[in-house]
Amino acid sequence: MKLTKFTHACVRIEKEGRVLVLDPGTFSEVAEALNGADAVLITHEHPDHIDVDAVSAVILADPRLQLYAPDGVAAQLRAKAPDAAERIHTVRVGEDFEAAGFAIRSFGGQHALIHPLIPVVANIGYLVDSNIYHPGDSFVIPDGIDVQTLLVPIHAPWNKVGEVVDFVVGVRAPRAFPIHDALLNDTGRGLVEGHVTRIGAKYGTEYRRLVSGESVEV
Repeated sequence: MKLTKFTHACVRIEKEGRVLVLDPGTFSEVAEALNGADAVLITHEHPDHIDVDAVSAVILADPRLQLYAPDGVAAQLRAKAPDAAERIHTVRVGEDFEAAGFAIRSFGGQHALIHPLIPVVANIGYLVDSNIYHPGDSFVIPDGIDVQTLLVPIHAPWNKVGEVVDFVVGVRAPRAFPIHDALLNDTGRGLVEGHVTRIGAKYGTEYRRLVSGESVEV
């Protein structure tokens, strides 16, 4: 499979002519990421993970496109794009389903805590083809499966460096790449990635930085 990173939390996965996109949010190059996409997975409702206007326009314009999201996001998109409602699917935790020829398993349930006064929203992590795991905004570790490719939220209002490292160590995937990094400058990125690279290697994880638009075979 070919994995392409876009700015922040958006990734594009391609295999055998099929395209799956995760979390095309307002920080990301949505039009480029969704170009030719067959299916979209959304982890949660925050705008940096779903550009509602842009995604609604694309799903209305492309009658092939299928979208999968937690209930609240799916309902919002159905209201925004009623003509595409039958192609907007609700995902619940613990489900196995197929999207555009990719085998998907869902994990988690809720967004990581930002602050007690900020409501916690639904968040679903997706495992794609028993290989790539996108956790959204959470550090939920998939149970009963060996992740091969981990997408790591390396910086967010809800995490700290120690939690990022513990997540990488807990999953112990052979390879890991960054997501959720748009708010970092080069100094902060170097600090976080240095810890993830060094400590992750002790537990068998090779961490590699990907810049926006860069692709890798996984």
